[in-house]
Amino acid sequence: MSMDTSSKPMYERIYDALSGDIIGRKYEIGERVPSEKELAEQFNVSRITSKKALELLANVGLIVRKPGRGSFVAGQSPVDMTNTMERSATNKASLQTMIGLVMTDFDDSYGTGLLSGVERASSDNDCFLVLRRSYGVPANEKKAIEALLELGVDGLIILPAQGEYFSAEILKLVIEQFPLVLIDRHLKGVAATSIGTDNASAAKVGTDFLFDLGHKHIGFLMPPPSDTTAIEDRIEGFIQAHAEKGVIVDRGLWVNDITCTLPNSFKQPNIDKDIDKIKQHIQQNPSITALFAVEYNIAVIARAALDQLGLRVPEDISILCFDSPPSNLSNYSFTHLLQDQEYMGVKALEDVLKLQAGAVLPNKIFLPAKLILGKSTAPVNVNK
Repeated sequence: MSMDTSSKPMYERIYDALSGDIIGRKYEIGERVPSEKELAEQFNVSRITSKKALELLANVGLIVRKPGRGSFVAGQSPVDMTNTMERSATNKASLQTMIGLVMTDFDDSYGTGLLSGVERASSDNDCFLVLRRSYGVPANEKKAIEALLELGVDGLIILPAQGEYFSAEILKLVIEQFPLVLIDRHLKGVAATSIGTDNASAAKVGTDFLFDLGHKHIGFLMPPPSDTTAIEDRIEGFIQAHAEKGVIVDRGLWVNDITCTLPNSFKQPNIDKDIDKIKQHIQQNPSITALFAVEYNIAVIARAALDQLGLRVPEDISILCFDSPPSNLSNYSFTHLLQDQEYMGVKALEDVLKLQAGAVLPNKIFLPAKLILGKSTAPVNVNK
């Protein structure tokens, strides 16, 4: 068998090669054809991909799959096989590439724009998109991946669940070279394509902006990092900006256990608890003149905390964050670092199709963020 060098999905290339061998009588009726493992090794693909090729051959009647024994050429005459091939060509032409998308969740603060980009690109590329949400629960993520693979998706785009480690299911996909693109975070030391914001550079830009306004005592508000690369990169950019300005990083001004913004946790009791936490932190650290919130919803609760303390934004304390979605209920906008979520979604879909076609892509693809001025920042109040 020779591998087609066209832009077809890999499972179709295997299908074309093996069906041609069957029609050409390389394999006689009843003879065993290469297994999933053998095809995966020959074409340098995952067993998931080779399995899909064999399933397609079985669906059109060219082979019979016998559990525990292998796959065998179906008992058809050469004329019948030719007719089968003609029917299968028609059926295969009507097949639509199916891509699975697994996200923790999405709302206006993060995810809706990303989903919009994936949907637009899937429509432009005539793909069928299947969405599953994990709500940040690793067990849900595992079930979603398994279900999508069972459904027969041609590739996966995954925004991994919050947690200290990536799931075994994701690692298995990487090892088997299944077409996979990760969004918003990357696997350390593992060759998996990921697309996300250049969080370190963006955080540095935001911190530099606050320094230029005269702020030197900046509170840093974040959820537990839990080995989440996006948060770690924002911390890195914040620290780098201090180093370049010759300002000592005071970790005593940080709050690193905001939990209400974690998936499925933005509920009033959790919100109230974190508001009280920020209020107490501000009271214990009166030198703070600005707050850098690593997420939009953290900026929202920080503003609420300052309001309850009778402090004005930005006259008393400035706030800067990542993203600040437009609201129909308020025209208030934080000064923020705008992530290009829609383009991130478009590129994720396009790249998973490239991987499906056998392309080799960089492990990490970083997109720039843009500093957008809002109502929440001002020069430091020297009278504070």
